[in-house]
Amino acid sequence: MDALELLITRRSASRLVEPAPAGEQLQNILRAGMRAPDHKTLQPWQFFVIEGEGRERFSAVLEKGAIAAGSDEKAQEKARTAPFRAPLIITVVAKCEENDKVPLWEQEMSAGCAVMAMQMAAVAQGFGGIWRSGALTESAEVREAFDCRPQDKIVGFLYLGTPQLKASTTISLADPSAFVRYF
Repeated sequence: MDALELLITRRSASRLVEPAPAGEQLQNILRAGMRAPDHKTLQPWQFFVIEGEGRERFSAVLEKGAIAAGSDEKAQEKARTAPFRAPLIITVVAKCEENDKVPLWEQEMSAGCAVMAMQMAAVAQGFGGIWRSGALTESAEVREAFDCRPQDKIVGFLYLGTPQLKASTTISLADPSAFVRYF
């Protein structure tokens, strides 16, 4: 698959199983994240790789966040089981610093670009993934677990693995005309 085809046929895979990217495959994914657009080379991100027993710890953190938010039992169960939807999760935190030339929002966007770059690197190597976020990215308990300072943001959780279901081969390419204006 060439780069253009990868980008214009991009799809999320929500049902992920073993094997997960490992070794050189995982390093390629992390390297792709490091190549995200990054004004002034601030590298405003940190990647937390969660796999194996780390998923148990992540499960406890998400459950704690759901309880603190006053969630009902169903939401707590969903939070508790979320880390087991994929064999590997990369949590991406935008680690923003005050900078006269690069506003905080731009640094957050760079971290978001890192997530997409990592997802595309996974797909290019035969894996699948889905970028998840939600209210728990703002949870004090979850933020603390990922060493977030007040100015930091959890950009999302990138779930990676082998797609359980084969993606449809008939993809209708989006028509950008309704979203484009020429100035």
